[in-house]
Amino acid sequence: MGPAIAEARAALATADVPIGAVVVDESGEVVATGRNRREADQDPTAHAEVLALRAAAAVRGTWRLDGCTLVVTLEPCTMCAGAVVLSRVDRLVFGSWNEDMGAVGTLWDVVRDRRLNHRPEVVSGIRESECAQLLRDFFASQRSPGR
Repeated sequence: MGPAIAEARAALATADVPIGAVVVDESGEVVATGRNRREADQDPTAHAEVLALRAAAAVRGTWRLDGCTLVVTLEPCTMCAGAVVLSRVDRLVFGSWNEDMGAVGTLWDVVRDRRLNHRPEVVSGIRESECAQLLRDFFASQRSPGR
């Protein structure tokens, strides 16, 4: 989770919501990283998870990321949960829960939907308070006077 948190912090430089993601291979090596870049790129699909999965596919030379784990600081939204399923990662690890848009158990449970052809293992709550605090601090700064 450490590298994902570092990516989340780096997103702050572009005024993006601090969410970071990394794809790790079977041996535990980081294959690719991603951070939110919606503001930086003016791209509604530039979520940390999608960018990390795209980068990992490019590095590995295949869209099938079986054997890999996606680690992300926040529970994925529906778009990102769909990308997790479609990428065929073996495992999804996330930090804090996404009460507004979470699609891995909070509002929906896309990755465990039995109608889909792939269901990754899910591990949640890793360094949850640290991941959640990054988001709380970011949104508090957005609401501060003079902003």
